[in-house]
Amino acid sequence: MIRLLKFVVWSGFAVVCGLALSLSGAFLYINPTLPSVEALRSIQLQIPLRIYSSDGKLIAEYGEMRRTPIEFEAIPRDFIDALLAAEDDNFANHYGVDISGLMRAATQLLKSGQIQSGGSTITMQVAKNYFLTSEKSFSRKITEILLALQIERDLSKDEIFELYVNKIYLGNRAYGIEAAAQIYYGKSIQELNLAQLAMIAGLPKAPSRYNPVVNPERSKERRDWILGRMYRLGKIDQQRYLDALAEPVEVRLHIPTPELNAPYVAEMVRAEMVGLYGSEAYTEGFRVYTTVPSDLQSFANSAVHLGLQSYDQRHGYRGPETRYRGQTREAWEQRLAEQRSIGGLLPAIVTELTDDGILVLTSQGEEPVSWETMKWARPYLDTDNVGDWPKKPGDVVQPGDLIRVQRKPDESLAFSQLPTAQSALVSLNPQDGAILALVGGFSFEQSNYNRVVQARRQPGSSFKPFLYSAALDRGYTPATLVNDAPIVYHDSSMDEAWRPKNDNNTFLGPIRLREALYRSRNLVSIRLLQNIGIQYALNYMDRFGFPRENLPRDLSLALGTAALTPLEITAGWSVFANGGYKVTPYLIQRVENRDAEIIYQANPARAPKPGEVVADQAGTENLRTVSDAAPADDTQQPRIAEQIVDSRTVFILDSMLKDVVTKGTGRRALALERDDLAGKTGTTNDSKDAWFTGYNGDYVTTVWAGFDQPESLGRWEYGGTVALPIWMSYMGPALSGKPSRTLPEPGGLLSLRIDPVTGRAASAATPNAYFEIFKSEDSPPPLGELDAGAPGSPLPADEVAPIDLF
Repeated sequence: MIRLLKFVVWSGFAVVCGLALSLSGAFLYINPTLPSVEALRSIQLQIPLRIYSSDGKLIAEYGEMRRTPIEFEAIPRDFIDALLAAEDDNFANHYGVDISGLMRAATQLLKSGQIQSGGSTITMQVAKNYFLTSEKSFSRKITEILLALQIERDLSKDEIFELYVNKIYLGNRAYGIEAAAQIYYGKSIQELNLAQLAMIAGLPKAPSRYNPVVNPERSKERRDWILGRMYRLGKIDQQRYLDALAEPVEVRLHIPTPELNAPYVAEMVRAEMVGLYGSEAYTEGFRVYTTVPSDLQSFANSAVHLGLQSYDQRHGYRGPETRYRGQTREAWEQRLAEQRSIGGLLPAIVTELTDDGILVLTSQGEEPVSWETMKWARPYLDTDNVGDWPKKPGDVVQPGDLIRVQRKPDESLAFSQLPTAQSALVSLNPQDGAILALVGGFSFEQSNYNRVVQARRQPGSSFKPFLYSAALDRGYTPATLVNDAPIVYHDSSMDEAWRPKNDNNTFLGPIRLREALYRSRNLVSIRLLQNIGIQYALNYMDRFGFPRENLPRDLSLALGTAALTPLEITAGWSVFANGGYKVTPYLIQRVENRDAEIIYQANPARAPKPGEVVADQAGTENLRTVSDAAPADDTQQPRIAEQIVDSRTVFILDSMLKDVVTKGTGRRALALERDDLAGKTGTTNDSKDAWFTGYNGDYVTTVWAGFDQPESLGRWEYGGTVALPIWMSYMGPALSGKPSRTLPEPGGLLSLRIDPVTGRAASAATPNAYFEIFKSEDSPPPLGELDAGAPGSPLPADEVAPIDLF
């Protein structure tokens, strides 16, 4: 017995020594390859990119992982107790490794022949999650143990726990307990009750298996087991335990949804950030605040949607998107599930015709659609023609038709259809170029093509103010008479002569420039360009930043045949709205890092304020992006933009553009009842593009409408019928309550009474004389310029292109 006892003792001693030697050898072998535990103190967890409006509304979130790190002090005590009860109840006492847990895992291995559990402590899981893979092997387990020992030596228990709860995956792209609380309950972890905290604590073991959304019964079993453990460990009393057990499982996904619908804005910012930071843009926790206020963006969204739907309904109903006639309700439900909402228009399948409308199947079940909302649906024949008014619902739809409906504020449904035409709206602060609203199309879900910055279209007459500005700087005045008469240009390279025309094929004869602009007379614009010279005009356009390669080098430039984006047009018009200063559009106001430190603050060049003394400075291109910005600080000095047009020229042109609103093609804008609006319509040949750009001192806004593949909007559709109503729908609420804001009158101007017939200074007896504004060095044009139009000589015929736009 003594010998047997000695053998057992010595054998045990040998085993212990062997294990010690093995562990020592493993430590000596593995230790040099172990990562530095100190790196955990400065570890940067992946946090998504978040984009906000200027007033803090969430626009979009980009990133694979939803995570909001939380400090240990902010973690509820009940959650700490729940998680430890579930994962590691001896956490406070061990040194990173729980021998009993390892022995339990070893026993399971011997019984089953497979690794079933690793006996891991929270510290060991931190080691694995931050430094290792999920591979199940003895070498990885040994490495995990050694790392856990080092972590316990270098970090406090609170630091280890904080690292763990911020890293773990808890299902539905939620990483960390704060993100999980937001996803499953729509609340912060600090707002959850005991039962909810226990539910979150049950997820780390198997996020998919115990997901309370997918498997509520299984997750409840796990929750109740954790509550029982907490009770047995003395962490909660019996009453709290029983109350928590009685709590129902009320969980649903609270996926972060944008608070502001601005997908085109979000995509522009995302592309900018990825261009600067690569894939780190999605993981470094940047918070980007744009220049876009939520109210203005909402006005813009509504204006574009209503404007396109109004245009679309004027041209009739094109029929159902598809027909599922003769199918069962189950089949209809399946077909409906395959559809998606586009631009707020919901898919629906007609199930029944009634005397006062129709019944449709939507995602919420069967709902009525009033006949009153269907009466617009005359059959579409072609762009210019529609059929007879429908007399009953059966004239419009039949059961099985897949249609579109729109939910109104009172939750009722209105009959609708997806517009085929598109529109773009962009609004800037003309004082510094800040983008205040941007809509790149009817629906980002339908098309992510951003027509504000990607679509180059002909601006038509909305480009004429740039030509008139060039003429005013060349010595012309608003009273200069130019002959609005037919012109024929011959070019030997063309089969036919070019005969440009006005939009209504009329000619007014000698006409003042002021009247020619608000009446949008094409022949006057051509004569202006001919006399000031194409090269001079092109050089003048360079000031506004228009790409030279997109400007035609012929007289068609006067008719707006350049290829420009709405944003380029709006930036150019900002010069007229701010008194002659070139500002550059920008979208990012500031960028914060994961610690809420501002790493970029926009400092755009701006137009000077009235009365502000401006020092002489060289004009330079001011492209404000995150990439060329220094870290934000409080020492940034305001930068004054380059003045590119004489403020007197701008003031005179501004008064002429106001006449477009009061007397010309923009008269509809009078409905806004403001005296500070100026603008210009634009319509290209065959009404393929419709424009309106207008402004006051607060906003300069451009609206374009047309088809992506250019085709006519219709015989009676113009900038004033398609684009201007959208512009008004935006500018009306945007300017509501704001005082009138116009340009201050600069020095060096004088006002003279002018004879409207001759354009000469009027005598006291001249009938219908009016006051006109002139630069002090300019005087009314003499009568001798009546026929020629202005100083200068015509271009040779070989510089004229046969283009016929208006």
